[in-house]
This record gives sequence, C-alpha cells and structure tokens, in this order.
Amino acid sequence: MDKLDTLLAASVAKPGEKTTKDQLLGVAAVIVNKDGVLYRGSAGVESTKPGSAPFTPESVTAVASMTKIITATTAMRLVEQGKIGLDDDVRPLIPKLAAMQILRGFLQLGQDVPYLEENTTPITLRQLLLHTAGNFAPWLDPDCARWAKYTGFDYLARYNAGTSDVWDTPLKFTPGHGWVYGSGLAWAGLVVEAVSGQRFGDFMRAEVFEPLGMPLSTFKRLELPSFVPSADRDPETGAITSREEETMPVDPQAQNGGGGLYMSAIEHTRVLQSLLRSLSGEKEGVVLRKETVEEMFRPQLNAAEQRMLDFTVKTYPQAFAPEFHLDMPLQYGISGMINLEDEPGKRKKGSMMWSGMYNSHWFVDPETGIAVALFTNVSPFGDAALLELWDKLERTIYGDFLPSL
Repeated sequence: MDKLDTLLAASVAKPGEKTTKDQLLGVAAVIVNKDGVLYRGSAGVESTKPGSAPFTPESVTAVASMTKIITATTAMRLVEQGKIGLDDDVRPLIPKLAAMQILRGFLQLGQDVPYLEENTTPITLRQLLLHTAGNFAPWLDPDCARWAKYTGFDYLARYNAGTSDVWDTPLKFTPGHGWVYGSGLAWAGLVVEAVSGQRFGDFMRAEVFEPLGMPLSTFKRLELPSFVPSADRDPETGAITSREEETMPVDPQAQNGGGGLYMSAIEHTRVLQSLLRSLSGEKEGVVLRKETVEEMFRPQLNAAEQRMLDFTVKTYPQAFAPEFHLDMPLQYGISGMINLEDEPGKRKKGSMMWSGMYNSHWFVDPETGIAVALFTNVSPFGDAALLELWDKLERTIYGDFLPSL
C-alpha cells in the first residue's frame, strides 16, 4: 500500500507549483475485489485555482467514455427483464437509425461529393454496444470528416449544445461487417429510453445507481454540489490549466450513453465490483445475473469485425490499447476491449478495459478477481504522464500489492 501511495504522490506537482510534462494535477486510484475495497488512494488537487480542494477518490469528474461500461450494464438490465433482445432490430424503435444511410465513398467532382446507399440490414442492440453497427464520428474518422465538411455538419457545435443530432452521421459500413469507434453506445442509450419509457439517466439511476449506492453519479452537472473542472495541458510547457468554463450544458437534452456521465472513482468501481460479484455467483450487491455478465465478457466479434478491430488497434496502438505489447491478440465484449493472453507482469487473459477522453482508465480482471480504476481530468487524450502512471500502477499492483495481501 505504501508503494501505491508513493507512486501516486510522485506523479503530481507539489502544491503551488506548475505541472511539468511529466506530472499530473490530481489523480485517484481504487482497487476492488468482489468483497470490498482493497485500496483507495489519491494525490494532488482538483484545480489550478487558488485554494483548490484535494483530488480524492470521491472527486467527481466528467468521465467521457468511462460511461460506456455503465451504459452497457444498464442496457443489459433491459435484456434481463425480457423487454428487448441483444439481437433485436432496433430500427423500428429509433426512426433516425432506420433512416441512416451507408457512406460508400466520394465522387471527385471538384469537391468530395459523398456517395450514400440505403441500409437494408438490421441494426441490433448488440451491435450498438460493440461498435459494429457502423456509427462513426467526424472527429475520429477522416471519411466522416469529409462527409461533414460537404454537408455542413458542425460536430463541435452540436456536441456543445448537448443535443442528440450530434450523432446523426451515416454508417461507415453495413451493420455487422466491421468495427469502428463511434456513437453506438449513445444510440444504445436512446434505445433504452424508447423501450423503458424513461429518460436514460432516470432508468440508469433506478436500475444501477440506487441499488449500488451511487448518489453522485449523474448526467446532470447542475445536480452536483462540486466537480473537478476540465483541464488542458500546454503542448509546449507541459503545464496544466483548469478551464474557467465547461462547454457542455449543465443539463443536456441528450443524455449521452457513450460519454456523458459525471462520476467519482469510488462510485465507478462500485459498478465494476458488481460485475465481479455477478461473475462469482453472488446474489447481493449485483444488478445483473452471472450468465448476463459472462456474456458481456465473452469475445463477441465475427471475422469481419475482428479484422477491422485489429487494423484499428495496430494503426493507433497508443489510443486503443496502450496497456499491451503490440502483438497482444484482442477482442471486444459488452462493452470494452478484451485481451486474449496474459500481459506479463500485469492483468490476466480475459480481462476487459476501456478509458475516457479525459485520461481516466479502468479494467476488470476476472481471473485474478480484481477491478481497478484510475481517475484524473486532463486533455488531450493519450497524456504521456498518465499512461506512464497507469503502467507503473498496474505493475505495482500485480508485483507488490496483491502478493502482500
């Protein structure tokens, strides 16, 4: 435990000093098993503003794509209740999905004129949860960016407005014929709303947050007594500066299942712990049955989807799988990346992981029986100091902390 505390303390700037490129402003780490919290520690502060509160495991941040595993857990509640099947066609529930066309290419007529084709293939809840329906985004995909430029689709303005039309892009491929990181989990949230008849956040609160004791987790920043402001690292000096204003609305019209939650490390790991408890067959402190979580942790991709995932990860390894050696075989579950072999000195095969735009990370290692979350709040994504800490933290957990228990 002392080594973990020392590691976190060494990763942040000293009080009153500016961060360098090798330092973070504030971090919190939580390790759980099915029976409780094994470790909780933190270092640094929440903000560069004078008198900032310490960054703690209870500090609430925007978690971006750390939301996705919570959305997947929530959607699987509906599946367990028999209200929708993973392989049901959701187009009849969501007219915009039914109308979505497939971007097949561009005509070079002095400008990039997109060629779009009608989609006649079902879009399933499973595909939305796996990123295999074809939904993509201009800030992630150059073809989508070309389409957006031609059509005048202003992604940033729509994102900052907090409305669902930010996800109104074409499909990159025929559903089930590839893998692309995009807005699938956001659409899954809208499916939950259509099936449950409730706002997504209300259903999530009733089915996940309240049973697991997560009072501060929310899509609505206006509900929070305090939160960690977003921060940016200067690419030249490495200094981190907290933002004066947040860009997202305090109560967005669209509750984004792909990246809209505010949470703390301690509350996020309550969901991860519940998944471990389900996998072990526990009946209390869970929201899903054992067989449901086993399905979530099962590698899901078909051959075409797998090829595109492999290409994506090998092209952008630091974005999608910085935890692993370059030849690690990977698959995808509901909803996170699964490593198919042990990573030496780190997590075991069959673990699931993901991260968020503000550089927080999580993983669940069912074989070892632990889950870990590391929280911070800094842009841009792929922060080198955070990735170094994440690697050292995990190696210390497996090399020193767990053997000492």
